Amino acid sequence: MIKPLEDKVLIKPQEETEKVSAGGLIIASTQKETPTEGSVVAVGSGATFADGTKMTIDLKPGDKVIYSKYGGTEIDHEGVSYLLIPYRDIFAVIGNEDD
Repeated sequence: MIKPLEDKVLIKPQEETEKVSAGGLIIASTQKETPTEGSVVAVGSGATFADGTKMTIDLKPGDKVIYSKYGGTEIDHEGVSYLLIPYRDIFAVIGNEDD
């Protein structure tokens, strides 16, 4: 198990899906796109500021998020690829309208 420290968030990037045209043809990609969506696996406890207050991280495991294309550190753990990213590099949570 990987437990992020301070303001770090562990994300499992969304698998790239094949693009299919309206006629059913698979559109090949010449470049592998860096994913910018994924699921939160684990969240750090939050950084402590100079005045002693603790940062609140408004994420929980299972949240689907949009994050910076070039942020974070790629990690392979037990055959699974993850991204360890600072909280500030996460831009939005993708949810239902009920959330």
